[in-house]
Amino acid sequence: MQETLLCGGSLRQPESPPLIDWPGNHLVGRYAPPGRWSRTGKKAERPFQRSLTLPRDNGPMHRLAPLSLLVAGLGSAVALGGLAVAGQVSTQNGKRCPTATFPNLAGVSGAGASYAKPRVKATCSNTQLIVTSNGMIGYRFVPKTPNALAEQDWKWTVTRTPKVATKPTSIRNVLGTLGFTVTGLPIYGPTEGPVPANEAFGDPVYNGILDSCGGHTGPGAEYHNHALHSVLACNLKPGAVVGYALDGFPIYGPTGCLNTSCTRTATMRSGYVKTGNPKANSWNAYAYRATGATNVLDKCNGRIEPDGSYGYHAT
Repeated sequence: MQETLLCGGSLRQPESPPLIDWPGNHLVGRYAPPGRWSRTGKKAERPFQRSLTLPRDNGPMHRLAPLSLLVAGLGSAVALGGLAVAGQVSTQNGKRCPTATFPNLAGVSGAGASYAKPRVKATCSNTQLIVTSNGMIGYRFVPKTPNALAEQDWKWTVTRTPKVATKPTSIRNVLGTLGFTVTGLPIYGPTEGPVPANEAFGDPVYNGILDSCGGHTGPGAEYHNHALHSVLACNLKPGAVVGYALDGFPIYGPTGCLNTSCTRTATMRSGYVKTGNPKANSWNAYAYRATGATNVLDKCNGRIEPDGSYGYHAT
């Protein structure tokens, strides 16, 4: 079974494996204070606002995607326009507000001439990171589902001081937002929903229904990622934080530092291996195999970083 755990806290329905889990590519998360997200629909006929609270002391969060989830070096890279601080700078226990990890998207090409350009803003209170976004992509929109693409009103609030939980929280068949990218896009889990029946809760990467940046649109015209590609073409900087889980822990790309100065690095690997057919019920198609290798991630697809902090890796 693929990892389906949250290492920082549960988003919903605690069970067995990690929070964000992709078969093969997993993310793990742990937190103490609750995280939440909300969205208010742009269309009057679809007003929608939802908050999500993660219970404390739950467990790693994983992402369920094939081992090839993150691809290095896609063609036609898009210039990020440089990294810029999008909000105020504040410190918490000597830790700076991570606004500099959110890119300036002013220079990206966007989804197309008829679409709004992406907007994302990060600010901090003394205890929380607050991120708002219009949910638009910075690269050309390629429809992979029958759903349209439209602006959203996203707001995510997560703790700045996440704590590792005593045990993981399962995200098996949990649908909806489990984290967000630094470009302001929701991160969903490793499975689709129960329809169509022959692909119920299947792996969207394996089933080929994602674009080259690992995302597609849902029934609310909201674009979301099931996989993360840490490349400039997707407006994500290689070797940097690419997002945050709702438990507050950062999500890194596949490259991990082996010392605090990061003069030595390694490519992180998921410990999950494919043992079945993930076309449907993909949770049953992956199993975790511990190897003891320093570059193999835990069951939540995370690890203790050289500075002692915990982080997820999209592999």
